[in-house]
Amino acid sequence: MQKSLPSLPRIAITTGDPAGIGPEIAEKAAADARVRIACVPLIYGADKAFAPGELSAAAGQAAYETIVRALRDARAGGVEAIATAPINKKALALAGLPWKGHTDMLAALTNTRDVAMMFYADKLCVVLATIHIPLSDVPSAITVESLRAIIRLTAREMPRFQMPHARIALAGLNPHAGEQGVIGHEEEHVLAPAVRLSRDEGINISGPWPGDTVFARAVRGEFDVVIACYHDQGLIPIKLVAFGEAVNVTLALPIGRSSVDHGTAFDIAGRGIANPESLIQAVLLAARLAASGPAKAGHYVTRSPTSLVL
Repeated sequence: MQKSLPSLPRIAITTGDPAGIGPEIAEKAAADARVRIACVPLIYGADKAFAPGELSAAAGQAAYETIVRALRDARAGGVEAIATAPINKKALALAGLPWKGHTDMLAALTNTRDVAMMFYADKLCVVLATIHIPLSDVPSAITVESLRAIIRLTAREMPRFQMPHARIALAGLNPHAGEQGVIGHEEEHVLAPAVRLSRDEGINISGPWPGDTVFARAVRGEFDVVIACYHDQGLIPIKLVAFGEAVNVTLALPIGRSSVDHGTAFDIAGRGIANPESLIQAVLLAARLAASGPAKAGHYVTRSPTSLVL
């Protein structure tokens, strides 16, 4: 008796802000031969056309509704993972939506308390300890317990990326990782204790290491993943070594979710010249995550700006 071939995972590709490059790169990604071999791509987009490059509340609302539809289908088993094209933070705000991006939106929509943003590439993996907050708010946002939660989550999730015993490095907050208190005290009072307590739990983490060298050490193979203290500390090195190849992954969601490493690019929207490679890589990673099974059990909810719908 001939064995039936395993079915390909169905991956939802959400088009993001419909006035940006999302619809274009979604079409290109779905048609790519590499994608077609790995999965069944299903595009989720707005119901109407929007003028390219024009910021609007309507576009922000349409992007949100597209994501909600994809999540509902994920809950119903219609898709196994989601790859998202970029949304625009200002458009979300104009629409009265409370989130700063996909990560906090998806956490709320899936009722997931603790998530983390990771940028994944062959050359470098970076997890962010804080995301879209002003730089002036970062020191107070980083606590021993918040860092321990991120470290624990990272260690738990990395086996899904073929890193069962990931070597984790924590980047320092201050120049030269504080230089033993000469250039700041956060390393001594917050970062180092978080590392020490995490190591006591059996997690393979070291640091805090100076931010100007730790990413280069990771690229050379000394570490598997670096936890950055703030957004640009992590995004600058990942985009320097892997721009257009890196994939944004939300760790700890009950469904695999990946995204691009760039924004809506309103300046080139509608011109047919947008590069789809990052979204292609995001779809391919989403297919891998779907094949590896869900990260954990979860319950989906859909949230509007004023209410929850179970």
